[in-house]
Amino acid sequence: MVEDEPLLTARANAADLGGTVPVAPAAGAALRFLTAAIGARAVVEIGTGCGSSGIWLLRGMRPGAVLTSVDTEPEYHRLARKSFAQAGFATNQARLILGRALDVLPRLSDGAYDLVFCDADQAHYPDYLTAGLRLLRVGGIVVFNDALPPSAGPAEDGASELAEMVTADERLVPLLLPIAGGMLAAIKR
Repeated sequence: MVEDEPLLTARANAADLGGTVPVAPAAGAALRFLTAAIGARAVVEIGTGCGSSGIWLLRGMRPGAVLTSVDTEPEYHRLARKSFAQAGFATNQARLILGRALDVLPRLSDGAYDLVFCDADQAHYPDYLTAGLRLLRVGGIVVFNDALPPSAGPAEDGASELAEMVTADERLVPLLLPIAGGMLAAIKR
């Protein structure tokens, strides 16, 4: 779980830019493991950041697989592209879409994705779960970073509602990993 030069560069870019926090190395390793375990070919990432989670996801995905990453910040996309290139990924392995996830996700194909990873505004986690389940194939996995409520407020409400939704949904087999701020994963049956 040691970060190499491309991951360290992505982390440094995020620190310089501010406003985005890269996934912890343990969370990145979990993402790589999950994508490798299911032989992921198509993954959606909500919250591109500066590319560190995208590198972890791409490293676990099959050769020739495509990561679709959505973010509202053009500068994050610019830096993520540089990070992906530095990590050795071809430009066609990452499709970066600029826009609000709740506007972009409805335009993506139903049941066409192996994994949906969300590391964005916790207050919208319940909405991202609903959208993510539509995008996932049976056997696909939805993953939420920082899924433990941090404190009172909209983020806590979103994380708490997400946990309730995942627990109550009989289509899902959930697992809460005690990594960083908590990583909630669920397999779609």
